Amino acid sequence: MENQGRGSGPRPDRGAEGFPGPGARDPLPYEGVWRFTAPAVDASVPQARHAVRDLLQRQGVPVSDELTQGLLLIVSELITNVVKHAALLSPTLAVEVAVGPEWVRISVEDNHPYRPTALEADHGRTGGRGLLLVGEIAREAGGVCDVEHTAGGGKVIWVALPLKPGG
Repeated sequence: MENQGRGSGPRPDRGAEGFPGPGARDPLPYEGVWRFTAPAVDASVPQARHAVRDLLQRQGVPVSDELTQGLLLIVSELITNVVKHAALLSPTLAVEVAVGPEWVRISVEDNHPYRPTALEADHGRTGGRGLLLVGEIAREAGGVCDVEHTAGGGKVIWVALPLKPGG
């Protein structure tokens, strides 16, 4: 996996140009944005899961064990979707972890133009419920998820969760 470095991250207390706005504050030690790329292959699923877990621990992000497990399941499901459904048109994927003072956002981006939708639960199928599961994890944690098109014609699926329950 290739790490793309650390950015300053989304800053709701900053103006449009990134300059301090009203009520600006110093970032907390764990705030930031980290992005890495990986090939769209099966081996990238556990590698990305471990990379995200290690990042959260290394940065000291205040996440509960339950939230960590939810985030890692989200990473697994989103990357598995890229590997299974987008790898032909998108041989690489990008994972972004953005941490703010009260939330964490996981994004997985690929270059495939198809915008996936969550399938209804079909008890006769053994797969195909990944996005349904991701949406349920987000809902239960009080977070949100969405799919957006990228400027390059691909898509990014993201999930933002509060760091603390009810946050």
